[in-house]
Amino acid sequence: MTTSTATKRKLVLKMSISLDGFVAGPNGELDWIFRSSSADSRAQLVHTLDEAGVHIMGSRSYYDMAAFWPFSDTPFTAAMNDIPKIVFSRTGIKDGTQVDRTAEADAGLTKGRPSVTPTAAVLKSWAEPTVARGDLAEEILRLKEQPGKFILAHGGTRFAQSLVAAGLIDEYRLAIHPVLLGRGQPLFSGPYSPADLRLISATPYSGGIVGVVYHPA
Repeated sequence: MTTSTATKRKLVLKMSISLDGFVAGPNGELDWIFRSSSADSRAQLVHTLDEAGVHIMGSRSYYDMAAFWPFSDTPFTAAMNDIPKIVFSRTGIKDGTQVDRTAEADAGLTKGRPSVTPTAAVLKSWAEPTVARGDLAEEILRLKEQPGKFILAHGGTRFAQSLVAAGLIDEYRLAIHPVLLGRGQPLFSGPYSPADLRLISATPYSGGIVGVVYHPA
């Protein structure tokens, strides 16, 4: 008997994107994301995070997040810290942990936000993530077969591009920001097969962001 795809959990890609199609500036700049953030768009993001069963990410995003989230005090903190993490890296992660509150992390990531002292459980959730070293498609398909809430992909850019190219994404949740970057790191770049998408919803927020949800047609 063939397993119905309806029984498989979906892979959701959550990304902020500029109106001209970039998800980061040329050097990875993300400051433009916060300029149009608003209470209603943040509430929707919290809802998305709370719905997820597992966070997946590339190693570069993991290093940045592990230096920030255990020490943060934001509406998103609980979901980011409590939900299991899977890092996709053929070479693994350095020394098994990158939970490190360095001066550089303070300056570059916290942006003056309040900091907290993390619990041992929170530190462990970032210091000991599951590491997926195998073929990307095979690893994702195994995750989809497991029970639970949906898989939420965070990035970074090259990881997201790889998911697009492999045709693994079941749902795009894109926050389109009211900014033209001119140049930067595009989400849709490199070789991928043409695909039609079906618009599920489009929600404008008070800061100018439009949240769109697309499924493969």
